[in-house]
Amino acid sequence: MNFQIGLIPGDGIGPEIVREAKKVLDKVCEVYGHTFTYTELLLGGASIDAHGVPLTEETISEAKSKDAVLMGSIGGDAKTSPWYQLEPSKRPEAGLLGIRKALNLFANLRPAYLYKELQAACPLREDIIGDGFDMMIMRELTGGLYFGERKTVEENGVRKAIDTLTYDEHEIRRIAKRAFDIARKRRGKVTSVDKANVLDSSRLWRAVVDEVAGDYPDVTLEHMLVDNCAMQLVRDPKQFDVILTENMFGDILSDEASMVTGSIGMLSSASLNETKFGLYEPSHGSAPDIAGQDKANPIATILSAAMMLRYSLDLDEEAGAVEAAVQKVLTEGYRTGDIMSQGCTLVGTGKMGDLIAEAITR
Repeated sequence: MNFQIGLIPGDGIGPEIVREAKKVLDKVCEVYGHTFTYTELLLGGASIDAHGVPLTEETISEAKSKDAVLMGSIGGDAKTSPWYQLEPSKRPEAGLLGIRKALNLFANLRPAYLYKELQAACPLREDIIGDGFDMMIMRELTGGLYFGERKTVEENGVRKAIDTLTYDEHEIRRIAKRAFDIARKRRGKVTSVDKANVLDSSRLWRAVVDEVAGDYPDVTLEHMLVDNCAMQLVRDPKQFDVILTENMFGDILSDEASMVTGSIGMLSSASLNETKFGLYEPSHGSAPDIAGQDKANPIATILSAAMMLRYSLDLDEEAGAVEAAVQKVLTEGYRTGDIMSQGCTLVGTGKMGDLIAEAITR
């Protein structure tokens, strides 16, 4: 089959890890007889350098014409990069928020899975880890505090900042439906996370999620306050199947969940709209301190490519082959620096990509 894929290398380690993911996708094409045509797109700091803005209409238009987009990482060192001397609306992260909005990518999927081989890297005690955990965090991505009206004013000589948190029932309902649909394919449980004891937006969130749950009698629903959820993630992570939450809570909880897996360098993510189109990216940042040093872990980006195969291209067998290749390489003891442990073999970014590509078979 033939597919059009957009590639956004981005900033920092982004070009390195996207290169390795493309290497793996090319091996998938070779083994399974597909053709992927790639178009490189600019976003974030790379776009600022080329065009003076973090996101152009050209990038939006090109992205919309693709079957899916695979991205590396966006941003740089906030203390030293000239990008962060610009006003907030022109900084790299504004481009990421902008493309999510422009492509209507309202559903963010972040799996958090503990590989048996990486249990030693997990900061939790063995009795908490047990047989491991496997959860999916469903984060609403285009509403809430990050997209609400904001301003900074001065009143009576005192500076005052205002950020507005807004959700309507349609935004809540569509992400809730996606969460329940995914739970049906997993273990049949949704934990909806909010702050309903304080926020009106959370009270509406809870009411709408309850309404949606009525259409899914085969899925168990529980509500949990966000502060309790943050504690439960380190107390008993295996209790979770699908965590459903709003934008800011999801941003924080997904990063917490990533660290209990042992390394944020292992975690993929997908951002989907109401069609099969998706933007796929690792959960980690641009790590400018190790950019260009062949130290970055490409596995999160490679697993994001596997999610792309599954969710946007309907290539489930091929996605499984990529995931099996990652498992095989880990089982054989190969590690990048962030997941290195005694008795394993240390490899760089390029070698890890080579090993995973070589392990892909039908």
